[in-house]
Amino acid sequence: MKGFVFHGPGQAGWQDVPDPAVKEPTDAIVKVGAVTICGTDLHILKGDVPEVRPGTVLGHEAVGEVVEVGSDVRTVRPGDRVLISCITSCGRCRFCRDGSYGQCRGGGGWILGHLVDGTQAEYVRVPYADLSVYPLPGTLRSEDAVLLADIFPTAYEVGVLNGHVRPGDTVAVVGAGPIGLAAIATARLFAPERIIAVDLAPARLEAARRLGADAVADVHEAPGQLVADLTDGLGADVVVEAVGAPESFELCTRMVRPGGHVANVGVHGRPATLHLEELWIKNVTITTGLVDTYSTPTLLRMAAADRLPTRQLVTHTFPLDHMEEAYDVFTKAAETGALKVVLGGEQHAEVAVPTA
Repeated sequence: MKGFVFHGPGQAGWQDVPDPAVKEPTDAIVKVGAVTICGTDLHILKGDVPEVRPGTVLGHEAVGEVVEVGSDVRTVRPGDRVLISCITSCGRCRFCRDGSYGQCRGGGGWILGHLVDGTQAEYVRVPYADLSVYPLPGTLRSEDAVLLADIFPTAYEVGVLNGHVRPGDTVAVVGAGPIGLAAIATARLFAPERIIAVDLAPARLEAARRLGADAVADVHEAPGQLVADLTDGLGADVVVEAVGAPESFELCTRMVRPGGHVANVGVHGRPATLHLEELWIKNVTITTGLVDTYSTPTLLRMAAADRLPTRQLVTHTFPLDHMEEAYDVFTKAAETGALKVVLGGEQHAEVAVPTA
């Protein structure tokens, strides 16, 4: 089969790779129907994630059809159309029993496209399939469903829920890429008073407005002052860091009000300064996190009911074998206007939405 293989920082390509096979009785083999590219994949290509070994097929988000299962798999069978989660769960370790699947110590966590071959291929082996894939309602398009593999649960859990967004809050989202936009969309579920988006790119700020931001600010035009002006000098109740750069993290800590929350979602490849000489007295809570995907079933139901603006984030679509072109477009987002790119994708509308 073909897969997009990482060969080291700055080096990757769509090439022949061995077909995946069932290795454990809990495995499933899935034929990939739709896949997307994540900002984390770009961090890998930059060398920010040294655990990824050369020769690894990248990707951790996909929709596809189950073609083979191990003897212990009970919840899906060949022919089922499924969402492949970015997080794999053994279901037995201490963290999985607490619902912290991203920290799984039983062979799961974020492993696809990280520690094992991932989803940017024609077929993928999914370990612990019973807890790591989700049957999809037929009314949910693959192009929409694939965004629930990572960006929506990540933005919702690590940004909105960790940030404790509440009705009447002022929420600032620094970074209006796909994760930041998903954070804006899901923060709106909690009826904040206002949402402020900060970014470098005018196209992304316009997308933020479309998805519900009440105000936008170019990062070079004193966004901290805008937040102060809109909050009578207090600062934002919740600030979501969705970039993964030292400058953006430090900006977030300057914009938060005393007693507020900074929810870091971005993937950081460099150290950031924590200004405790300013923060120690402000009762600020700073959270970090890898998504656990415990919210995926809820988000799937919402997407099937057309309650999430998934398709508004997809700006470019490609055939599956145009992976290198898709990476080029996504990498040059400032020039191309790319938000989320989707490769492949078939529409299925013949199966009823499940009630449970």
